[in-house]
Amino acid sequence: MNGIDDKTVVRDYFNATGFDRWRRIYGDGEVNTVQLDIRTGHQQTVDTVLAWLKADDKLSELTICDAGCGVGSLSIPLAQAGAVVSASDISEKMVGEAKERAVAIGLPSNPSFSVQDLETLSGNYHTVICLDVLIHYPSDQAMDMIKNLSSLANDRLILSFAPKTFLLTILKKIGEFFPGPSKATRAYQHREAEVVRALESCGFKIQRSAMTSTRFYYSRILEAVRG
Repeated sequence: MNGIDDKTVVRDYFNATGFDRWRRIYGDGEVNTVQLDIRTGHQQTVDTVLAWLKADDKLSELTICDAGCGVGSLSIPLAQAGAVVSASDISEKMVGEAKERAVAIGLPSNPSFSVQDLETLSGNYHTVICLDVLIHYPSDQAMDMIKNLSSLANDRLILSFAPKTFLLTILKKIGEFFPGPSKATRAYQHREAEVVRALESCGFKIQRSAMTSTRFYYSRILEAVRG
């Protein structure tokens, strides 16, 4: 499956059956054991990034791009903390859900939401964040996406991705990495060294890193700043 096909699959999936499934996972309603584990892992990743940004004590001064915002799990708390947030997602339904959630808690205009994919995003922001998106794309396309995201970030880029390690590759092969009932797009792992090289080629250096690991959710988080 080539990159274009992967993007079409992702868009169609998150505008159809995937939307209902992942809206539940990223919500607070009842889900099965696997989905609850993934919800917990994703929230830990979001909490790690929020903690990094809040530790810098400048959120109210920042413009932030949340690329691949889903239902607003990160965009909304960032806006609540005072940041000016531009959020986007490839899925129109996800963006619609994120807007509804923001309006419901009194955030009608910040974050601002749009339907876009990572390769067509434009603009300039202090910080660009892309969480749990690169897993949907093969390495060559993911590296191109990282380069475009880097061009939007004036100071900092934060990424999360499923790391390619021997253990996780084995788990994935035997069906324990991302079980079918909870995910229906291809799950691509990426070598951390390759991601770091892509960032460094765009003038960034790694400042902080973390790993989220639950039973069914694995995510490496990198914060890169302009060197």
